[in-house]
Amino acid sequence: MELSQRQIGDVVVLDLSGKITLTDSDGRVKDRVTALVADGYKKVVLNLSRVTDMDSTGLGETVACYTSMTRCQGEIKLVGATARIKSLLVITKLINVFDCYDKLEEALAAFK
Repeated sequence: MELSQRQIGDVVVLDLSGKITLTDSDGRVKDRVTALVADGYKKVVLNLSRVTDMDSTGLGETVACYTSMTRCQGEIKLVGATARIKSLLVITKLINVFDCYDKLEEALAAFK
């Protein structure tokens, strides 16, 4: 899995690509979000448009990111989830937890 970071206004966008699985992720997304929280950032978008696979470990890591952000009154949004990832979110009922958007512009506009 590869991760890059960019900032658009006061929102940090984490662009993820590859697999977010037990063998490919090793907690990098969660670690990056934890560091962002420590640095005072409160608005994060996880761009999943180039994520090719996600398993339960990846879902758990995404939930850990959500927990870190909400504990500090921050917000995290998902953008560009593939049909497979959306299906996982629906099956696990996490679709009711995360704000999911098809386009980055929509996610950015949804922050308060």
